[in-house]
Amino acid sequence: MTGNEFRFFLSCDINLPVTFRIEKLEGHLPSTNSSNPADIGGIVEDKKPELYVECALYIDGAPFGLPMRTRLESSGPPICWGELITLSTKYRDLTTNSQLALTVWDVSCGKNEGLIGGATIHLFNMKKQLKTGKHKLRLWQGKEADGSIHSSTPGKVPKEERGELERLEKLVNKYERGQIQRFDWLDRLAFKAMEKIKDLESSKNGSSHLYVLVDFCSFEHRVVLQESGPNLLIPASITSTNELVTVWDPEVGKINPSEHKQLKLARSLNRGIIDRDLKPSSTERKSIQRILKYPPTRTLSGDERQLLWKFRFSLMSEKRALTKFLRCVEWSDVQEAKQAIELMGRWEMIDVCDALELLSPVFESEEVRAHAVRVLERADDEELQCYLLQLVQALRFERSDKSRLSQFLVQRSLSNIELASFLRWYVAVELHDPAYAKRFYSTYEMLEENLIKLGAGACDGGDGFKLWQSLVRETELTAQLCSVMRDVRNVRGGTQKKIEKLRHLLSGLLSELTYFEEPIRSPLAPTVLITGIIPSDSSIFKSALHPLRLAFRTANGGCCKIIFKKGDDLRQDQLVVQMVSLMDRLLKLENLDLHLTPYRVLATGHDEGMMEFIPSKSLAQILSEHRSITSYLQKFHPDEEGPFGITATCLETFIKSCAGYSVITYILGIGDRHLDNLLLRDDGRLFHVDFGFILGRDPKPFPPPMKLCKEMVEAMGGAESQYYTRFKSYCCEAYNILRKSSNLILNLFHLMAGSNIPDIASDPEKGILKLQEKFRLDLDDEECIHFFQDLINESVSALFPQMRYTGCKGLLEEEMCIKM
Repeated sequence: MTGNEFRFFLSCDINLPVTFRIEKLEGHLPSTNSSNPADIGGIVEDKKPELYVECALYIDGAPFGLPMRTRLESSGPPICWGELITLSTKYRDLTTNSQLALTVWDVSCGKNEGLIGGATIHLFNMKKQLKTGKHKLRLWQGKEADGSIHSSTPGKVPKEERGELERLEKLVNKYERGQIQRFDWLDRLAFKAMEKIKDLESSKNGSSHLYVLVDFCSFEHRVVLQESGPNLLIPASITSTNELVTVWDPEVGKINPSEHKQLKLARSLNRGIIDRDLKPSSTERKSIQRILKYPPTRTLSGDERQLLWKFRFSLMSEKRALTKFLRCVEWSDVQEAKQAIELMGRWEMIDVCDALELLSPVFESEEVRAHAVRVLERADDEELQCYLLQLVQALRFERSDKSRLSQFLVQRSLSNIELASFLRWYVAVELHDPAYAKRFYSTYEMLEENLIKLGAGACDGGDGFKLWQSLVRETELTAQLCSVMRDVRNVRGGTQKKIEKLRHLLSGLLSELTYFEEPIRSPLAPTVLITGIIPSDSSIFKSALHPLRLAFRTANGGCCKIIFKKGDDLRQDQLVVQMVSLMDRLLKLENLDLHLTPYRVLATGHDEGMMEFIPSKSLAQILSEHRSITSYLQKFHPDEEGPFGITATCLETFIKSCAGYSVITYILGIGDRHLDNLLLRDDGRLFHVDFGFILGRDPKPFPPPMKLCKEMVEAMGGAESQYYTRFKSYCCEAYNILRKSSNLILNLFHLMAGSNIPDIASDPEKGILKLQEKFRLDLDDEECIHFFQDLINESVSALFPQMRYTGCKGLLEEEMCIKM
């Protein structure tokens, strides 16, 4: 950047939460000595202060969002927190009058918290630039921070009271932001001199003032205030002070009439006869091939759209080109749209993957969406079930309640009980969405009417009415389980008492759950008939929501175990596990079986659902009991001649499953990984659970790009072993296989854009772009191998968070501290 350039970001473009760090409290606290007559011998007790800082954001004088608190700190002086605070508000939401209010409280005063003092600071300076770096705020002792526009507790020291120390601290702030050139030898001398000045100033002022040190995060360039939406205020006249003036251009984003006219002329339908015989040149063919490789999220430029339209007739034999061609059609032009639909009918039949793209919200034409459904009709039931969740969500983008898509889903469900059961559940869960409840209810009614009408010709050769009733009984079962959970939660006492209450209810008042009058289809696996719950083999997990672990008898004499949860939205977990299952299928189609564990998850409501129970232990518990993964596997698969005393088959299973989940969690951006949600089965298969953070979201700052911990590497013999090399080879192979299906995965997530899944609903476009970045579509297969190997090496050297085992954090641990 030259001396005449000023590069900056606009605050309205920063979609990140407001973040800062509370560093420390400087100064001497007022004495907390208290004489209590009740104390033995009348001894005066010197209480140790326990302080925390309450941080609240005020916008235009009103509180905005929930306040945040630091942890309690008692060691000092100075009292040091060094804690990163992240508010729910984003930088793009800030206005000119945005203030941060900091109040220090002392909880050592007994029941009533003692107020130490408060201070406020504006987030933007006089030049409308976001403040960065460290700021020292003077506390107004005995006053709570006032966030009003004309605050009575400004943290900035008045000019008349500023001394040499304040001037130097301002220079240090500029120095730390890189605005002052560094000279190591001179800097050391300057800092020593500053320490002397600081000691001198402190001795003058005594302990009269307290200061809170807050550190605001910095960006690559300055951040200039620009509130979202048009700026209707008339800007001040430009003066010689080089002030930044915000000018709102109302024509930004609008169509240029000249360019639009030129496009219309270039696409004149009178040239249709000539276009039929046009063939692209070598350069144009290369450009077209480059465009066809674009991911479905890429927006075509005007020149690219014109190029595809020009050679539309010669592209009809290229099935990959249809979706790109339909994106370049001007659908508002009736004649152009008519010709596009005619060409679409004669185009080479596209793949199912591309048909999913045509069901996205980008394409509104009913004819285009109907064409996509015709392509889907070629998919078999197994493949259709892989996409069923997204196809139900795509109903939001249809133009009518009884669309071609909804009719297709219902008709296919009539001949497959699994499709019928899952379609019913996926639709029923969305009935809570007020915007689309009518549309989903229409599909629900259509399924019910058509299934009942079938009579004896229903799927599996059963009676249609009886089949529908069997599906309804699944809902009745979940309602009864919710009732059981409420009764169990109301029991006072520990987990063991709740377990006893559960078994007592199942054996007594709710004995009808022990033996059903008629078999019920399992909601997780509709082809399995369950006949009742086994009370003695059912239990409760030790966690806040007290999920039930239920053992069901099956009609063939077997047993299936599920976990039922109430109070938690499982739709995000359901999506992630569906993607794991799909990726497992894609890998197996390329003859690569990585021994994944895509256990079944089904959301039966917006705050309830069930999961398949997989006997396993968390890595935290394994390391606590066996000290290493190797020792645990030796217990179940010992082999003195095998690698590390384990059978070669077991170790290979472990390595493959680690590779599979390392790649999948990287692509999906799974966050909040720790040793409690990494589980290991007896046969060596590792798998992940609890997917509360996806698409790059993570509660921990700076997480490693891949979720690989050192204990997993040690179980492979270390980073220099042949088994670790094999692990990296499996990772690279799986990554390149999944990259080939990147369009399919991106299309499926695009169809989820309107869903109520938290990490997608917050910003669908950003989430899908993050997913696209993970595929590195700019690299070829060989370059991707080098990229992914570097990624693995970077992740292994990163700090992997370890947490103490606390029972069942989310799912599936069988071995628990519960006496059965």
